[in-house]
Amino acid sequence: MSDNVVLSMKNISKIFPGVKALQHVDFKLREGEIHALMGENSAGKSTLIKVLIGVHSLDGGEIKMAGSDTPIINRSPQDAQKNGISTVYQEVNLCPNLTVAENLFIGREPKICGFIDWRKMNKKATELLKELDIDASATDKLEECSLAKQQMIAIARAVDMQCRVLILDEPTSSLDDEEVEKFEPVIEASGLGRKGSIKPFDFVVNKGEVVGLTGLLGSGRSELVRAIYGADKPDSGSVSVNGKKVKINSPLD
Repeated sequence: MSDNVVLSMKNISKIFPGVKALQHVDFKLREGEIHALMGENSAGKSTLIKVLIGVHSLDGGEIKMAGSDTPIINRSPQDAQKNGISTVYQEVNLCPNLTVAENLFIGREPKICGFIDWRKMNKKATELLKELDIDASATDKLEECSLAKQQMIAIARAVDMQCRVLILDEPTSSLDDEEVEKFEPVIEASGLGRKGSIKPFDFVVNKGEVVGLTGLLGSGRSELVRAIYGADKPDSGSVSVNGKKVKINSPLD
């Protein structure tokens, strides 16, 4: 594969009794890209993901990962993980009877002389929890954590696995407002506006998000961007970058 393509799905088909869930679907993911799968219920979004990670078998087509000339076959999520594909589900799928550290490193525990190095594992878990601002202890039992914290721990596990493809199946749907806030607006405009150009508006872009602006000619798409970027100097509101208010009077700023 070329052009920095990490994942290629070609001519993917999946048939359930009486239903063609996927028909000749092509999908490519390049290094550094973020994609959102959108569509109505039964459009095939979840089925495509489940085929990719080995929950469902392929009825047609092929999947390739960068670095391999031959198609891969994921017969289970564990196979997908070995091939560099990690998934965080809407429902927490960790082990409540184990500690936070054990859940973070289950199946990949640091070892010494063939035995689990508990001190190293707890230390690495503590560093990861601190890095992602998760208020939990490495030695806490997972069942003692709130559902929101459990979901954050699942996300932390996936992030730490240094996978090549990370799939998020609406994991924030089970988080409370405080936990969702930890996903750090990068740019936040509040009441930003310019007389004769665009009425005051609020606008937030979080880390990792790709935001598309749509609308008819004259709806204010370009004016919104120009106000944030400083091409048109706003006369109301404020802009924050990484949580700090900034003055943007020109594109140079």
